[in-house]
Amino acid sequence: MPTKKIKFIEGEITIFEDAVIYKRGDYWQFRLWLSKERKYARFSLKTKSRSTAEDKAKLHYHELMALQMQGKSYFSITTKDGVEMYLEQRQKDVDAGLIVKGRYSTICTHLEHWLNHIKKDTKLKELERTDCENYFAERTKTKKGLKISQTTVENEQSTINAMMAWLHKRKETYIDGFDFKKLPKVDRGKEENRRDLFTDAEFKAITVALGTYIKEAEKDLTNNSNLVQAITGYYLGFNSITGLRRGEQLQLRWTDVEDKEFKEARNNKFDLLKITIRGETSKVRKTRKVVIKDSSYFYGLLRLQANRLGVKIKEVDMKKRLGNNLMFSTNNENAITPRAIGYHFEKVLKLAKITNIEARDLVPYSFRHYFITQRVNSNLPPAAVAEMCGTSISQIEKTYYHTTEQKMISNALADYEYRDGLLIPK
Repeated sequence: MPTKKIKFIEGEITIFEDAVIYKRGDYWQFRLWLSKERKYARFSLKTKSRSTAEDKAKLHYHELMALQMQGKSYFSITTKDGVEMYLEQRQKDVDAGLIVKGRYSTICTHLEHWLNHIKKDTKLKELERTDCENYFAERTKTKKGLKISQTTVENEQSTINAMMAWLHKRKETYIDGFDFKKLPKVDRGKEENRRDLFTDAEFKAITVALGTYIKEAEKDLTNNSNLVQAITGYYLGFNSITGLRRGEQLQLRWTDVEDKEFKEARNNKFDLLKITIRGETSKVRKTRKVVIKDSSYFYGLLRLQANRLGVKIKEVDMKKRLGNNLMFSTNNENAITPRAIGYHFEKVLKLAKITNIEARDLVPYSFRHYFITQRVNSNLPPAAVAEMCGTSISQIEKTYYHTTEQKMISNALADYEYRDGLLIPK
């Protein structure tokens, strides 16, 4: 293979006549002229040891020569390019129904954090397995002092290595993953290691604040910002009583909700609702149906959409007039955005005078945590809660379950009863 005539200077060491290694500061560097690309491949060997540098340089030399023989380019893509390639493939998985939109959004977020760590213009083929060994330490150092859980970082690391394995199979990287530092096992029994959620008093305050927030917006729905505020308010309220995941709820259509004719339990119109969460919108890819009690949020949103259609509520046949329209949408076709949900969530919490929002890591998803925890602590079997919420019993136990003092007392006194004012064994 023809190569460029190499001129060596003092301090440079030849590798197979074509390549050289040299020191920059304390670390050894590598340089090789690639004739097909008419460029030098230059990168740090990340070692202070000459013998180690020579061994690594020989390995890189053979790999680069093999790529040249295969017609592949060393200067093909950066980390940013690699992420874009991978996300393009995952979007195809969404289109094919292999993953849900919510999962795709999560992958995008994970890889955005990785790019901030590794830098967007870094060459993929210069990456080494140890380049992310301090990912956890750097990822948990946030400017605002926000708490980032170990589980969150572990999920990000899993996504990152899945992408690296995919890129490696396509000969775009020399490594198939990073050697992240092994993290200590999280003690799920400690309350501080569980997901934070609202207190009962806070939840009641939020419910009151939501009502006020929605009514204020509904005074003038011709204003688009008010329309978004009202619909997002109904979204948050509906989320608080259903415990649905964001992706599941945003993809709900009017035909997915059915009024239950159960007169023994109903007090108001649409008091009981049967909701079908379609498999293609669920994180676990399994259709499930749940019945929830709601006398305000669903009916309020239906009334809002009826008013926009210019018809009276009693004239609306939900399936005929609204059909497959998205429920939480300003135009019936596109759901409200996660950014809008986050923005109005913070507004409602401030209106409800909830404190330490950022320090406690309270987010819209906290409604789901509260929903699940309340049902477990109300002695609903974990299996029933898991079925209702589309998750596993183990996930509920290690992530969502917050034991209250009242429940611990109830458990302690399970084998006792009161007789004539005395507590005695059963």
